Amino acid sequence: MLEIRDLNVEVEGKEILHDINLTIGTGETHALFGPNGGGKTTLLMAIMGFPRYRVIKGQIIFNGKDITKSSLDERARLGIGMSFQRPPVVRGVKTRDMVAACVESRGPKDDSAIDELAKRLNMGELMDREINYGFSGGEIKRSELLQLLAQEPELVLLDEPESGVDLVNMSLIGEMINELLQKDLKRRRTRSCLIITHTGHILDYVHASKGYVLLDGTIPCERAALEVLDSIKENGYEGCVKCLCQTD
Repeated sequence: MLEIRDLNVEVEGKEILHDINLTIGTGETHALFGPNGGGKTTLLMAIMGFPRYRVIKGQIIFNGKDITKSSLDERARLGIGMSFQRPPVVRGVKTRDMVAACVESRGPKDDSAIDELAKRLNMGELMDREINYGFSGGEIKRSELLQLLAQEPELVLLDEPESGVDLVNMSLIGEMINELLQKDLKRRRTRSCLIITHTGHILDYVHASKGYVLLDGTIPCERAALEVLDSIKENGYEGCVKCLCQTD
């Protein structure tokens, strides 16, 4: 579903990512680990098409189509959705209106379906409040997930979904991410995902098959996600990369 080839990305004239390569198949969930400032969010922003993150070399291929030069809204319409680590407050726009817009992007608005989704994410009392205004960390993450569930993207990009979330909310968020990624289905999944995680806590709830370490703007190694996480816990990021590369 997603193929990134020799991708170099700069932000405000500074090159952040260098020769990034990764491939995510249809129905697969991959995890991207790395220290703060290593370029993880830059990669997601570049995939999503935010103009500030300029591709200076390489390609982004989505479902066989080169989207390297496509606009953000074009990528969203093609089926890419993103949950932010720190989404903005949007004054003057109700959460309900945003979710309705996501639903209408793929068909007629269904108020009963919106209300049911909101209920399952404990968002009922927040639907008529301005987006993220005065929301707790867990409420923000649930709001982001609600919008993604309404959008139904083919490729889901999650930027540290466990950040700022307490244990009570984490279980619900993990459950709804699994539903979003169709992991509750016995039939073949069609939705793919790239999860950024600094702590790895989200992997207690959501299974990822492959893991990457992004360090200083490069991906020096990739392995099974839990193998990478265990190595990070034991050796730290620098030691993890050295350890995994020695086993190649």
